[in-house]
Amino acid sequence: MKAFTRKLSLSIPAMLLCASLSGVTTMSYAQTTNPNAPVSMVEKWDKTFAESAKVDHRKVTFQNRYGITLVGDLYIPKDRGDRKLAAIAVSGPFGAVKEQSSGLYAQTLAEKGFVTLAFDPSYTGESGGYPRNVASPDINTEDFSAAVDFLGLQKEVDRNRIGLLGICGWGGMALSDAAMDTRVKAVATSVMYDMSRAMGHGVGEGKDRYSTADRRAVLQYLNEQRWKDAESGTAAPGGHDIYVDENGKASAAGRILPKALPADPHPVLKEFYDYYRMPRGFHSRSVNSTGAWNATMPLSFMNLPLLSYAGEITIPALIVTGEKAHSRYFAEDAFNAVGSKAKELVIVPGANHVDLYDNAAGKIPFAKFEQFFKTNLK
Repeated sequence: MKAFTRKLSLSIPAMLLCASLSGVTTMSYAQTTNPNAPVSMVEKWDKTFAESAKVDHRKVTFQNRYGITLVGDLYIPKDRGDRKLAAIAVSGPFGAVKEQSSGLYAQTLAEKGFVTLAFDPSYTGESGGYPRNVASPDINTEDFSAAVDFLGLQKEVDRNRIGLLGICGWGGMALSDAAMDTRVKAVATSVMYDMSRAMGHGVGEGKDRYSTADRRAVLQYLNEQRWKDAESGTAAPGGHDIYVDENGKASAAGRILPKALPADPHPVLKEFYDYYRMPRGFHSRSVNSTGAWNATMPLSFMNLPLLSYAGEITIPALIVTGEKAHSRYFAEDAFNAVGSKAKELVIVPGANHVDLYDNAAGKIPFAKFEQFFKTNLK
């Protein structure tokens, strides 16, 4: 398992449509014969946040145990000297890329003295895996363990001091991995979602949205889509939040976020739109910014609960959420489920869900994350 840095030459103008939106050249999946190889490794700084002068940064790759090659950004403090440092693997939000929130968290924590790795999960961003735009409770949990593999092989890292940080939907993945990977010494989440619960029971106003009948309707809808995909030989795109009307009919939008915001949008829709679809957070490789997941993606999450073994998490755990976050109930219930005696729930006053994606509102408690990891990765 070896990291390497490389530039990939590009020559097909038709492949550059999405990239032209941000001025960044990326490589299309169609240009590689290996479905598990990286889709691209862009060397130009193409992130939604400014580059720090306090850290060294390099593009890296590593494989998970399914053979999928993941692409990440490694951040290392410039003033590290010869010391071996504690390290943190960072990923999320769900449908984002490492050039967005996870990279900001990683670079900021590297400024605080940690080696950090922000990575694109399998099937998304620059990482390998086909078909594109798929998520999996199993494979994406494994992605965190693969990041631990990689970090533990770096000369700058003390492999006995590695932690995880999951944002939004990758908070649930981080907790899932912390319950399984005994090498992880501390785990933190920020405005976490339990994606198994979100897709299996519906995101509601502080509680699950689906009735038992609704859940059945969603399963029937998704499995009918499987027939369509099998007949066409392609994976249709679709939103992962499935709607069930009063007649029990399930349906989904063709995109995660609309191309234009409706005149009177739901406040949560506006939160996401103002980040992913606006210059503040837009990135051409982010499925949330540009399109949709594979339409049948929710099936595995509906059947495989991520937090089944949360009670077996015994390492220190920090759960951070916003006072006004629509996702707050996920964090509070996860906090109650985690078995660790060294756990803490932090509710950021006045913060909504997306306030903790970037620091536009100045609400991300970076000092709290720094304190937590410095205390527990000694």
